[in-house]
Amino acid sequence: MADLSTPTNDGQSEQTAESLITQNIDIWTSAIEQKSSAGRGTSNKFSLYGIKKLRELILELAVRGKLVPQDENDEPASVLLKRIAAEKSQLVKEGKIKKQKPLPEICDDEKPFALPQGWAWTCLAELAEIGPRNSSFDDDTEASFVPMPLISTSYKGDHGSETRLWKEIKKGYTHFADGDIGLAKITPCFENSKAAVFSGLVNGVGTGTTELHIARPIESTVDPLFILLYLKAPMFLKVGETKMTGTAGQKRVPKDFFAYNPLPFAPLEEQHRIVAKVDELMSLCDALEAQTEASITAHQTLVETLLNALLQHNTNQPADSHSASLESALNDSFADSWHRVAEHFDTLFTTEASIDTLKQTILQLAVMGKLVPQDANDEPAAKLLERIKAEKAQLIKDGKIKKQKPLPAITDEEKPFELPNGWEWCCLQDITLLITDGKHGDCNNLDNSGFYFLSAKDIQNGKLIYDNARQIVESEFAEVHQRTNLEAGDICMVNTGATVGKMAIAEEHSYTSKSTFQKSVAVIKVANLFISNRYIALFLESETPNLLKKSGGSAINNLLLGDLKKKLSPLPPLEEQHRIVAKVDELMALCDQLKARLSDAQTTQLHLTDAIVERQFN
Repeated sequence: MADLSTPTNDGQSEQTAESLITQNIDIWTSAIEQKSSAGRGTSNKFSLYGIKKLRELILELAVRGKLVPQDENDEPASVLLKRIAAEKSQLVKEGKIKKQKPLPEICDDEKPFALPQGWAWTCLAELAEIGPRNSSFDDDTEASFVPMPLISTSYKGDHGSETRLWKEIKKGYTHFADGDIGLAKITPCFENSKAAVFSGLVNGVGTGTTELHIARPIESTVDPLFILLYLKAPMFLKVGETKMTGTAGQKRVPKDFFAYNPLPFAPLEEQHRIVAKVDELMSLCDALEAQTEASITAHQTLVETLLNALLQHNTNQPADSHSASLESALNDSFADSWHRVAEHFDTLFTTEASIDTLKQTILQLAVMGKLVPQDANDEPAAKLLERIKAEKAQLIKDGKIKKQKPLPAITDEEKPFELPNGWEWCCLQDITLLITDGKHGDCNNLDNSGFYFLSAKDIQNGKLIYDNARQIVESEFAEVHQRTNLEAGDICMVNTGATVGKMAIAEEHSYTSKSTFQKSVAVIKVANLFISNRYIALFLESETPNLLKKSGGSAINNLLLGDLKKKLSPLPPLEEQHRIVAKVDELMALCDQLKARLSDAQTTQLHLTDAIVERQFN
């Protein structure tokens, strides 16, 4: 591990600054914070934490004088400060800037670290005019207007602008000019490092959001980009957060902190060298970031390609697909595909996204009949369908359920893959007693009655959670409850909103018979004597991506009950349903163990990254 000591004149600091990246490249690129959304076809977001910390470290080293070597021939910062003071006095004398109040002395206990030789402690108010106003211009002169969204968070402080007439923007906005340094003062823009050195302004001047502090450096005495690095360095941002005042959501960094916070000031020539070195090292970070993102994308593509190969061998075949030779070839092909996955298991499933893809593939293999072997002694699914039909007819005769509208026959073209022997294609309505949703409208008569009016938010981690559930008066509950009649074993699935497909199976609990739902949740009552509700639940989970597409695919999804009833469902024999559920439970537990180990490893990587960064300043 390279240790960055105080730079010397022999070029050693330049070498170690770059070796800090190259010698620890595996750590910077492997420290990744990843947030995944389970399900095939869903997006996975990740943060390249290691590279983010490396960028912060580069900025910190830059403003501490540890990024480039010092040169004894540079004019010391103390001499430069005297020249700046003289320039400011002359400008005050000429009436170009206002005389400022005496600057507070920077005490030793305010100096957070020792400076390299030739540097000096100062503050922005000593280097620049704080909060300047532009000179008067003709009202019809064009100028630039810069709202907060056009100010970037990049270390270079890039910004955009809009062209406006001076008369439109001269009042009620913050003034600045080319070369001025602007810092966002309001949360969260300050914490996100929104700051810029303004350049390329129309006619050299502009105004913008009032949520900016502005410093106008004395011309040719400082490198504004060096000051910008200081404003974006973690040491400045962390202290700034503690100085913010105001209410939550409206906190601001005070002007005095911007103007008087101790600033480590380098000789002018070294400022230029530091800015150039930061550009060079940030370009290396850009390359690392692009390479890491490409590697993550390529890895996920490889995982999806190999797992998709397991599914493709079971697609529906022409009429002669039942021949022994073709069936044998298909089985051999599946075995080959699985062997390729198993052979590289440890290198394939190393991210949360890849494990989520594996879990979804397990579900799909389960409902395709590829997860457990068939048993010729199992009662065929066709017999189950006959018995379910008879049971439903009896329940209708007894007035316990309503007669369901017949669905059209399933055509061969609708069947997405060939089923194993003993399985049958059916619609979800064929194997359920009832598919309904909750109340179409709100219940406003709230009470601590013990009667619950649940919504999508009350379904969490496969369970109904009552901690924050609304309770309604008993009379209103009774009216709503007739629609869903929730019982233990019923599947409760979100069918409206951003979380379509999220579900829970109602448990045997005193709350269950006292619970009903808003319209956003569908209740699916399975014919439990002949169908495993756990199997139906895992089938629906395997279909989550398709259900999302069917419901609209946005935050205002709405999965129609009619579409849910017509959902094409592969039905295995009852005994095989139980074997499938047991196997899925076993494999999902293994996936969860993989995720837990991955999480531990990622945490270790993040801590290691933090330790490397902290080591530079201890």
